[in-house]
Amino acid sequence: MFKAYLVLLSASLALALPTGSSCANSPKAPALPQTGGASNLPQPPEGSKLLHIALGFGIQNYTCASVGASPAATGALAMLYDITSFYPGQSSQSLSQKDWDSLTSRVLQTHDVPLNFNSSTEGRVEPDSPGASQTDPFTKDAPLDLECSKAPFLGHHLFNSAGVPEFILDGGKINVLAGKDAGVDAPANADKGPDGTGAVAWLKLSAKEGTVGDAKLVYRVSTAGGNSHGCENAAGQDSTKYTAMYWFYT
Repeated sequence: MFKAYLVLLSASLALALPTGSSCANSPKAPALPQTGGASNLPQPPEGSKLLHIALGFGIQNYTCASVGASPAATGALAMLYDITSFYPGQSSQSLSQKDWDSLTSRVLQTHDVPLNFNSSTEGRVEPDSPGASQTDPFTKDAPLDLECSKAPFLGHHLFNSAGVPEFILDGGKINVLAGKDAGVDAPANADKGPDGTGAVAWLKLSAKEGTVGDAKLVYRVSTAGGNSHGCENAAGQDSTKYTAMYWFYT
């Protein structure tokens, strides 16, 4: 009789307990960063799916038409590295929240920009900030060495011949031609970059006609550096080192 009671009790407990993995152990979905101020980018629409979080590392380009003019943005070049698994609470590779929040700043301050640069300083606003090679700007497709792990190579960011921002990921399976929907200033405490020029704005971009793959939205957030050196001292071309996180959604 006692054994029968134990069998019934065990069966009741088994029915009461959840099967499979517990919800408590499920990774928390990555949350798009907020500026911490009054202005933020519009959130992704309900039902959007996060595809990649990429670390962009490269340069922002500008032109100074004349001394004293306002610098005109002319594009960007960046290597992209997959840091999705580094988001806090996702995997064994995940960073602490503090290290995640400072990742773009730490990379910008401790790594060389992974681009091939011109040796000539002719026509440059800032001689110590050369432009990238026009024929072969990107270094080889390789992971980015971080302190305790490697961020896999994901793709390239560039502006095409029509001046359209382009993101080429996963060997071309995703190729986003993007247009700007919204922008807000980077937080006041954002890393101003090695040259102290300031962090470029946060942006929301939408895919345009000609895009390949599932990505429909791109957010540029967590920026460090990238603003122009200004046109006060010289006219010509200008390039500034920067890092940013790019969040890609369906």
